[in-house]
Amino acid sequence: MIMLIFLSASSPLWGVAPPSLQKRIDALPAGFTLRLEPGIHQGPLIIEKALALDGQGEAIIDGGGQGSVIQILADGVTIQGLSIIHSGSSHDSIDAGISVKSSHNILRNNIIRDTLFGIDLKESHENLIEGNEISSKPVELGMRGDGIRAWASNNNYFRKNKIHDSRDMIIWYSYNNRIEDNQGWNNRYSLHFMYTGANTVRRNRYWDNMVGIFLMYSKDSLIEENHILHSIGPSGMGIGMKEVDNMQILKNKIVYCNAGIYLDQSPHDPLTFNLLLGNTLAFNVQGFVFHSSLKQNVIKGNTMLANLEPVAVHAKGSAVENHWEGNFWSDYEGFDRDRNGYGDRSYQSRVYFEQLWMNDPWMKFFYGSPVISMLNLLAKIAPISKPRLLLTDPQPLFEKKESLRLSETNLAFEIPELDEEDLEDEEEWEEEDENEA
Repeated sequence: MIMLIFLSASSPLWGVAPPSLQKRIDALPAGFTLRLEPGIHQGPLIIEKALALDGQGEAIIDGGGQGSVIQILADGVTIQGLSIIHSGSSHDSIDAGISVKSSHNILRNNIIRDTLFGIDLKESHENLIEGNEISSKPVELGMRGDGIRAWASNNNYFRKNKIHDSRDMIIWYSYNNRIEDNQGWNNRYSLHFMYTGANTVRRNRYWDNMVGIFLMYSKDSLIEENHILHSIGPSGMGIGMKEVDNMQILKNKIVYCNAGIYLDQSPHDPLTFNLLLGNTLAFNVQGFVFHSSLKQNVIKGNTMLANLEPVAVHAKGSAVENHWEGNFWSDYEGFDRDRNGYGDRSYQSRVYFEQLWMNDPWMKFFYGSPVISMLNLLAKIAPISKPRLLLTDPQPLFEKKESLRLSETNLAFEIPELDEEDLEDEEEWEEEDENEA
């Protein structure tokens, strides 16, 4: 019996090992598309020329636990259809699934898992990041890397990515990026901005995170039609803003969070406004939360539905200096006799007993219980001191009909021009506020 064995010229049985994937990439001409065979291919890889690497949904790049699995140093590279696994574990060197230090690249439909950071962009512009599923290493939340990290990277488009069991998607010192139709769950911050401007965040869905979207030291951005659910815990919030200016927070839905929309020193520039229009805040512990007395936030056309506290202001502050109008309040007590869609009298929110639980963390344990509800009722019926006014909405909606609530008439607001006299008044107001605190 004769057995015939056919061996290729590259078979290791002939003493010649097949070339590594890195050597194959280095030998390719620019502009070439390399379609990888199914199975595991060893990394790490460095790509220094414009080419396409296509895993066709069946190829795996294993980084071997050292550094970043794929480094892109050339413009015009496409990475698609790959599973990218097992990066290093160094936060200092930002070990990632894909590390990008170039522009005009496409990263599409990849699965990135067991990598410290998912996709890291550094001074990398006009890239398309689309359809990727990203998760970090299975470690404690604080020790994970970011699913997507963009540093000084502008005009990128992040679309239809799924980021979960990671830390943040964070955008640093970056402008004019579009973040649309993504999903995020089991993260710390599903989306985090630091020192950014002119970014667009639209139609994303974030749930079961500590924080949905947080904006810090940023300006001129649009946050629109996002769905944020179940941001719970002591620091849980749907959308948070710290020292941000000229923001448009439009038509977002924030449900079952500890705080719906949180504002801290926003706007920070006394000559700017923030627009918070047409949002739905429902079943949260607190709807709008102000860290202290603020003004120049325009809050119109929002639905405030069954929040335990519609508005809370810390540091014994007030929110009366903001522009409230045309919002729906589920706890509004009034009528619409002329049937124009608006209540006949203004809506007012006042501080009664809730100041006690707001300033005492132990009291929060009992909040929502029958005992606290009864104390709140008694405080409103027979207050032992004059309650503090938090806000007045002079024209509250009687029903939450979107046709009226989201109409141009109800959301319209003409931003006034502020001058140096307004700035001087602002400085005096801030000084008084600091003295009170």
